[in-house]
Amino acid sequence: MKLFILALALLSTSAFALPVAPFDALKIENFKARNQLEAEGYDFEGIVKLSNCSGSLVIFHGMPFTAKAIVMTNGHCIQKPGGYLNPGEVWVDKANSREMKIFDKKMKLFPIKATKILFATMTNTDLAFYELAQTYLEIINTTSVHPFILDTFRPTIGQPIEIISGYWDRGYSCEIENFVFKIKEGQWTWLDSVRYTAGCDTIGGTSGSPIIATGEKRVIGINNTSNENGEECTLNNPCEVSANGNIHSQQGIRYGQQTFNVYTCLTPDFKIDLNLSTCDLPK
Repeated sequence: MKLFILALALLSTSAFALPVAPFDALKIENFKARNQLEAEGYDFEGIVKLSNCSGSLVIFHGMPFTAKAIVMTNGHCIQKPGGYLNPGEVWVDKANSREMKIFDKKMKLFPIKATKILFATMTNTDLAFYELAQTYLEIINTTSVHPFILDTFRPTIGQPIEIISGYWDRGYSCEIENFVFKIKEGQWTWLDSVRYTAGCDTIGGTSGSPIIATGEKRVIGINNTSNENGEECTLNNPCEVSANGNIHSQQGIRYGQQTFNVYTCLTPDFKIDLNLSTCDLPK
């Protein structure tokens, strides 16, 4: 009961994306009923609820439904013992058991389970892929939930987008305002990041939410951070760094990371191989 009251109280907080989420979302029953207005008009099929973050069920273009299913979230959401991944730290094919829940079109939740982290980093991007125990076909047959397709193309300025959070059971709508050469936040640096227009006022717990092309089942990026109080380049206060080194920060600006470059590291059998000559992900 205390946890439920805490959850409702935190709905009006100003926490942002990178900080630890305020409660264990998997322990809150029927939380979506409290966010009915914020969820209305958004398609939650394939949106994932993690204990501390949001995620999405994604499939690589051309990947068969008989393959083990994949959930995408942020690298800072993977619950590394002792804190976040360090700059330069990359996890590949690391055994990891984690419980999650997935939404269908009617916002009914079903349990799913990860068995492995296929890839995770907070270097140059903020990205993680979990491999599930279930195949896509098994999930479709038991829940009628189909995955989002991870887009192969770079998004464009002005693209209408939706950011749908499984943690908070709510969605946001806006556009891609621009791309940022470099973002610095504390000890981390992210490249070619997405900056949103007003409307995507994401908060803590929305980390890992997919950036979706409005009206489509196409994921074009991943939500990850926001400037909390206008500080410059500190934790929870990312700053923008231009190609010539100029630094700019502004309170309340929200950001995400692009994901199309994952395809530069995929083998023909849809494995992530960081040693490929084309690979654009950190090693």
